[in-house]
Amino acid sequence: MKKVLITGANKSIGFEATRQLLQQGYYVYLGSRDLQKGTEAVDKLKAEGLSNVEVLQIDVSNDASVDAAFKELSAKTDVLDVLINNAGISGGFPQTALTTSPDVLREVFETNVFGVAKVTVTFLPLLQKSAEPRIVNVTSGLGSITLHTDPNWKYYQVKSAAYGPSKSALNAYTVVLAYELKDTNFKVNAVDPGYTATDFNNHNGPGTVEDAAKRVVKAAVLEADGPTGQFFSDDNSPETGISPW
Repeated sequence: MKKVLITGANKSIGFEATRQLLQQGYYVYLGSRDLQKGTEAVDKLKAEGLSNVEVLQIDVSNDASVDAAFKELSAKTDVLDVLINNAGISGGFPQTALTTSPDVLREVFETNVFGVAKVTVTFLPLLQKSAEPRIVNVTSGLGSITLHTDPNWKYYQVKSAAYGPSKSALNAYTVVLAYELKDTNFKVNAVDPGYTATDFNNHNGPGTVEDAAKRVVKAAVLEADGPTGQFFSDDNSPETGISPW
């Protein structure tokens, strides 16, 4: 049975991705910053008959928490097949370049970029023991710098000084990570789940968590001949599913 760690999985897209992977026969470590909320999420899934899941307390913005989570997981398993870096924050909106405090940028980047890097490097030893390791970095269509310069893009007016740039940086990190692992069995990709109605955006998005999670899960279960180093986005590029960077 393949094993997955999903950060920020106690609610919304991460929670639904957990459910879908459990339904596909994976064992999931449900990462949650808040242990109680994570436990409640696990109990809900078990009540649905999905038993191959347990909570792992992890705050991706806290190095000590990440190290403790690795130590705990290493005591449970020798191998991790999939890492889904899903945890993220927005920093609050609106975010104009002229008025947003640098402190907000630091806070957002701490979770959305530095946290992803810390978690990835820390859990890499377990992933390297998998025959088919997969890393999925949950990004946003708003991370595309190419599209942000195109006045015809449907989200051209949606600019943010912290959130969007943090996802652009995450995309760049994904490219480098995929390159460094290109001669291995790793598949490393960035996935835009789409503009989804969650508490992240006060439930304003038109998409559902079910469809969003499907996009994330699709990258998590790629076959050996699947792509790596891609920016998947059905929202940005419905024809190809590949977004420009």
